[in-house]
Amino acid sequence: MTEYATLAGGCFWCTEAVFKDVIGVESVESGYIGGHIPHPTYKQVCGGDTGHAEAIRVGFDPAQVSYADLLDIFFATHDPTQLNRQGNDVGTQYRSAIFPETVMQEEQANQAIARAQEEVPGKIVTTIEEFGDWYPAEGYHQDYWETSGRSNPYCMAVIPPKLQKLRKSFAARSKASAPAA
Repeated sequence: MTEYATLAGGCFWCTEAVFKDVIGVESVESGYIGGHIPHPTYKQVCGGDTGHAEAIRVGFDPAQVSYADLLDIFFATHDPTQLNRQGNDVGTQYRSAIFPETVMQEEQANQAIARAQEEVPGKIVTTIEEFGDWYPAEGYHQDYWETSGRSNPYCMAVIPPKLQKLRKSFAARSKASAPAA
């Protein structure tokens, strides 16, 4: 049975590309969560006044990858010490946040922050926020790396290093690193 993890780690194009390469991940949808207006648009969220974060909703098979493993990958493939930014992307819409759907996910999120804090220099500023209304991003944001990202200079600068980190640090979890069947 599919479970879901909702994570915000900066630009959703970048986090989507990473998690689409994880064994056990069945779906990744880019969208918006954590704000105060219904059905926001990309332009509104980029304006920074809606309160939403750019996030991904990851559908996964817990028999193949655990929620805790997804959180460890999340912390390893973005900078959880930057408040309201990732690199050149600045604003609350680029915050590092976890949106747990259950008490168990919230407990695991707290444990993942503690694990990551042992590995990361600097204070982790990732927030654990209430899971609320999820709004899928516009169609052109979905599967962005596969469709448009490789012709986008920003994506070409940011996504390949994240994928390399995934494939090096979590080789057993990466679809690209898995032996051919």
